[in-house]
Amino acid sequence: MIQIYHNPRCGKSRNCLAFIEQKNEEYEIIPYLTETPTFKELKELLEKLNLQPIQLVRIKEKIWIENYKERELTNDQVIQAMIDNPILIERPIVIKDGKAIIGRDLELVASFLD
Repeated sequence: MIQIYHNPRCGKSRNCLAFIEQKNEEYEIIPYLTETPTFKELKELLEKLNLQPIQLVRIKEKIWIENYKERELTNDQVIQAMIDNPILIERPIVIKDGKAIIGRDLELVASFLD
């Protein structure tokens, strides 16, 4: 089953979801803004993405700039910042067969799902 970390207010996320819906495969929407992932879930997601925590952060978000940008944070502190402020998590994230990608590029999503 395909999973998508989805923000309905984000155009890239909506486009990715529409693309997944066209695939006629079973999928699950993870509304990460209202159902914030746990620390363990975010660590597992980062492993599937093969990314460092800072690479999953939307560093242009006002919350990040005002509260975290000038601080030296450990990986665990970056993960905690995303838990405390899930808007900081890059989106959409597509998960399939134990692997994940950031699905902003639909061509990348297409090759990932095939």
